[in-house]
Amino acid sequence: MSTAFKFENEIVQRSERAKSVEFHLTQPWILVSLHSGTVYIWNYQSQTTEKTFKVAESPVRSAKFIPSKGWVIVGSDDAFIRVYDYGMMEKIKEFQAHKDYIRWLCVHPVLPYVLSASDDSVIKLWDWEKDWMCTQTFEGHSHYVMRIWNVHSSAPKVTLDGHEKGLNFVDYFSRDDVLYLLSGSDDYTAKVWDDKGRSCIQTLEGHEHNVTAVCAHPELPIVITGSEDETLRMWDANGFGLKHVVKFGHGRIWDIAYQKGSHRVAVACDEGIAVVEIVC
Repeated sequence: MSTAFKFENEIVQRSERAKSVEFHLTQPWILVSLHSGTVYIWNYQSQTTEKTFKVAESPVRSAKFIPSKGWVIVGSDDAFIRVYDYGMMEKIKEFQAHKDYIRWLCVHPVLPYVLSASDDSVIKLWDWEKDWMCTQTFEGHSHYVMRIWNVHSSAPKVTLDGHEKGLNFVDYFSRDDVLYLLSGSDDYTAKVWDDKGRSCIQTLEGHEHNVTAVCAHPELPIVITGSEDETLRMWDANGFGLKHVVKFGHGRIWDIAYQKGSHRVAVACDEGIAVVEIVC
């Protein structure tokens, strides 16, 4: 019999529209970027705001910790990347990275690399040990980002073309030593693929609007999807059956983050963030 997981113990931090969330690796902090152009660090234990950065007058769609350096990196609709020292509360780097909105940033877990994805249809690789030089450009998207790339090659590794509309999010996960791809789309579905993207193993249906975020939990056998239908859905990562649905009542969902070593999950919504625990 499968375990009955569900979301409980909700904590809410009200704000303007939150576009991204991320947990700090060691501190009880969540990094939140807002559509208003502000980024803040929220302490989920004391439920207080630790630090606030006014980044730009345009939306900040992605913000990430670089904990090994004590930095926060943000990408905004003005096409700039900005880097802040969150201990000194100082901006240490600012540069125009793209020609259009920056949708997403990703920090390499080991190497001094940051990837940025933009509405200019380009992904760029930045090396902070080379003074934030762009060391690789990944081109080939006509509009929506629907390819998976290897950071050591300019050729796409995987092309996903099974959705009827554009992709919003992709993630990798492993179960029983088998690697899978997970994608969320404006066609209201999420899909599970083999690791080469050649075969769709399962389509996760039930959302009534765009699937804006997907997350495969690294320690629990579950997949989480969030949508503009304002619901968060939990799926069995083995059989891919629906396990639980929750509607927070905080508007559309834009991002999902998990905390390693715990069952805590953060969700970015139109009216702020929600932090819940996965219990069984």
